[in-house]
Amino acid sequence: MRLATFNLLHGRSLTDGLVDPDRLSAAVTALDADVLALQEVDRDQTRSGNLDLTAIAARALDAPAHRFAAAVVGTPGEQFRPLTHDDDGHGEPLYGIGLISRYPVRTWQVTRLRPAPVRSPIYVPGPGGGLVLLRDEPRVVLAAVLDTPHGTLTVAATHLSFVPGWNILQLRRVVRALRALPAPRILLGDLNLPAGPAALLSRWRPLGRRPTYPAGQPRVQLDHILADRHGHDRLPPVTAVDTPPSVISDHRPLVVDLG
Repeated sequence: MRLATFNLLHGRSLTDGLVDPDRLSAAVTALDADVLALQEVDRDQTRSGNLDLTAIAARALDAPAHRFAAAVVGTPGEQFRPLTHDDDGHGEPLYGIGLISRYPVRTWQVTRLRPAPVRSPIYVPGPGGGLVLLRDEPRVVLAAVLDTPHGTLTVAATHLSFVPGWNILQLRRVVRALRALPAPRILLGDLNLPAGPAALLSRWRPLGRRPTYPAGQPRVQLDHILADRHGHDRLPPVTAVDTPPSVISDHRPLVVDLG
């Protein structure tokens, strides 16, 4: 079983600043993941060609089960508003996370997280980027209970706040929400926390420890695959961990093989 998490930067390449669906498909196909969590995912956004990036990634993996969960209507860093219901914003630009599975999904669960009440500086990559003061946006957790060859497995995707301290509160909320779902449980995503604090504060076991950011010469691990210690003995052992370079994004994907 191969698990992967990838912050897509809405499919954008740092070399030319473009979003190309063929390039996105190639990047995802190369991961060959059975379960893939995606962050910074666009749907119906002008900047990404009004594409459904989660659907493109699912087709690239020939995965029958996938879902996109919008965090906001609009574009972070520009204009956006929170969703009031999960089906809000149809026909408008959406931004959020995705979860893709080659295994059947029994149930889906969406948990919404409030944004930080303060603005915080963040580095925006690429031309015209740099250090900017941004308003935090709402976040979302997308969980699925899967039927896998190794038995029932709960997986969840999220992208936590970049505001220090607030992401810690969100991580604790995520852990509480996932505990209501069947064990074993795995959390995948960009937690905006380094490896040590992510493991310590969640009290979950990291399945792979490798730097993932920035993509060119990774120095810090912001992207994680964590297993709840309750029931982790029912997971197959980790046989490989990789952070392969990709043709898109300012993050590297984190890939973990369980065998």
